[in-house]
Amino acid sequence: MSTWGNYLLQDANSPLMEQLSFFHDNTMMILTMITVMVIYIMSTMTKNKLINRYLMEGQTIELIWTMLPAITLIFIALPSLRLLYMIDEINNPIMTLKIIGHQWYWSYEYSDFNNIEFDSYMKPSNEINKTEFRLLDVDNRTVLPTNSQIRVLVTAADVLHSWAVPALGIKIDAVPGRLNQGSININRPGLMFGQCSEICGANHSFMPIVIESIMIKNFIKWMNSL
Repeated sequence: MSTWGNYLLQDANSPLMEQLSFFHDNTMMILTMITVMVIYIMSTMTKNKLINRYLMEGQTIELIWTMLPAITLIFIALPSLRLLYMIDEINNPIMTLKIIGHQWYWSYEYSDFNNIEFDSYMKPSNEINKTEFRLLDVDNRTVLPTNSQIRVLVTAADVLHSWAVPALGIKIDAVPGRLNQGSININRPGLMFGQCSEICGANHSFMPIVIESIMIKNFIKWMNSL
């Protein structure tokens, strides 16, 4: 990956992340236009020798520089509000995945499928092979079907955690005694990596998340094999 690639968002693998990427690009375009315009005005003002010592007010220009920022904020606020409603929307999920944060690992429960549950720990550096990522791979990957609406319930057993997978555009706080809800819909098969995004203690950076998305027929076979 190039140096500039390190500053970009991860490739989207869900409709929600695609919309978040579009919103990011839209906002960055507006900010870039504002920055260029302000720099241009400042550079021209430093070279401009025309002044008016008796100018006390300019209602027209004051109206313009009040209305333009307000209109600009509308173009940012409307897509942002639309995204907020999309994030909270749950559309007839076919399955529910319950996630429990511990110090310092994750537990997963497939309560819709014969109460399947397991713990997911980070793989130690001396156990990973050449095809795995250090500090990111786990011993038990979370397998989910593609092109399916999945409800995610997140909680914690001890302290605050945060379950975040950037490629899916999801980040949910894990709070003890509380169930937080979200939804994901994975576009294509593959591996997605995430980490706890809440400072939860000494080993905060050692509780990664790995989502393995597969076709729904393969997901059913995987469920039957457990």
